Amino acid sequence: MIRAAAVIALLSLLALCANADVTLNGMFKDNMVLQRGIEVPVWGSAEPGEQVTVSSCGQTENATTGEDGKWMVRLDPIEMQEPFAMTVAGNNEIALQNVVMGDVWICSGQSNMAFTVGSALNAAEEIANADFPMIRFCTVPRVTSTEPLDQVNATWAVCSPATAGGFSAVGYFFGRDVHQALDVPIGLINTSWGGTPADAWTSAEKLAGDPDYAPVFDWWAQAIERYPEAMEKYTNETLPAWQAKYNAAKAAGEALPRRPRPPVGADNSRRPHNLYNAMIAPLIPFGIKGAIWYQGESNAHGGGSAPTSGAWQYRKLFATMIEDWRERWGEGDFPFAWVSLANYRPVVEEPAESQWAELRESQTKTLSLPNTGQALAIDVGEADDIHPRDKQTVGHRLALWALDDVYEQDVVSQGPMYESMDVEGNRIWLHFANAADRPRRGVTENAPYPSPLLGFQIAGANRRWVWAEAMVWGDEVVVWSDEVSKPVAVRYAWANNPVASLYNSARLPAVPFRTDHWPLLSQPAE
Repeated sequence: MIRAAAVIALLSLLALCANADVTLNGMFKDNMVLQRGIEVPVWGSAEPGEQVTVSSCGQTENATTGEDGKWMVRLDPIEMQEPFAMTVAGNNEIALQNVVMGDVWICSGQSNMAFTVGSALNAAEEIANADFPMIRFCTVPRVTSTEPLDQVNATWAVCSPATAGGFSAVGYFFGRDVHQALDVPIGLINTSWGGTPADAWTSAEKLAGDPDYAPVFDWWAQAIERYPEAMEKYTNETLPAWQAKYNAAKAAGEALPRRPRPPVGADNSRRPHNLYNAMIAPLIPFGIKGAIWYQGESNAHGGGSAPTSGAWQYRKLFATMIEDWRERWGEGDFPFAWVSLANYRPVVEEPAESQWAELRESQTKTLSLPNTGQALAIDVGEADDIHPRDKQTVGHRLALWALDDVYEQDVVSQGPMYESMDVEGNRIWLHFANAADRPRRGVTENAPYPSPLLGFQIAGANRRWVWAEAMVWGDEVVVWSDEVSKPVAVRYAWANNPVASLYNSARLPAVPFRTDHWPLLSQPAE
């Protein structure tokens, strides 16, 4: 009994000493990039009332932990050009090495952001050439939480042929282009998870109480309540039945049945706010320059094993998520850009409605938020693969946006964007912004453009869409069809996989659009 009591006392003392150790938030590791030009937040935990000292580049800041054991300091902007060290001291000391100042970008979304350099086009060559010691990769583990976390076990690595292959391809190609253009260290934080809707990346507080999201919240509440019973049935009935069919099919050489999905519970990655809680909240307020985002597929084609906000609701949800992140980071309207959905699925012979196109429209409408941008991918997708391998073009177009809008470089970053139209007889004239250097109508050079354009549809008041003839005239486009004598509306690249050929002189594709305001497939009935 005495020995047991001594052991317990020793364990208690060890636990007390362990609790007294200063710890850093898991974003702070060797090889990290800290955001230049701002007061740098550094934070962690220690024993309540403990004094913590952070020293770096001639600066020393002190903090005393509160009753919750948390501490934070903010260092004055650091101008250091070379790698440096940072020391955090309290009951113990933590020394971080090879830290650099630069621009830090969040790279988030679903599987097309998670898609690695090792799976991209020309992977072997790209990996072999990935020798950029001033680009650093941060990877956030894929975990969920039903409540916001304040700790994350992130890792930082120097970009090299040994590390690039497993990192986000879109993130890397974006960061590489920005780094090469500016010669500034770039930190890329990959926090992404395949198959997840934007709902999961938005905080509960931001979504709760909004009637537009009530059906999704109600579905999840019921699913969580049913989960124990549903999981028991899945384990004892559904899975054994599938296994028997699988074994029989395999023995007979027949097509194998797909393994059934288990029921969803409270910790599911698709549940609203679960990924925000575990993969965004613990990063805040780590200093960042901005964010790039590649997601939308899960909101465009339905919920799969669980419902999500759809293509129409995405125009509100996506803006809500961006505003949520900005409010919580406290850095104002930091730059935020996304990838418009790539072309996907078979090409249709006749004009048809498309929820994929509707999601793209919702993405484009989010440009109404300040300091946002969009990179198109309608010409680099693959009909039979939701994960197109050409991530170089996607990263490059995101980088063009950043160089143009964020860094104010003299580059063209956007393709033509519809502005307005005029109807003249059986023809509709379309007016565009971002036509680059092509002459306007009335100028003889390059007018009309010698090649007919693909991807345009036209309709009269009967709302029956037909393929249209289209020609460039200066930086306008004239559209018509012999089947429509009194046209009222035009659509362009309005399909899952549009065959569309309008570009500007910078070879950037035109943004898909429609001039009508007719009800869409995903639009709720009034």
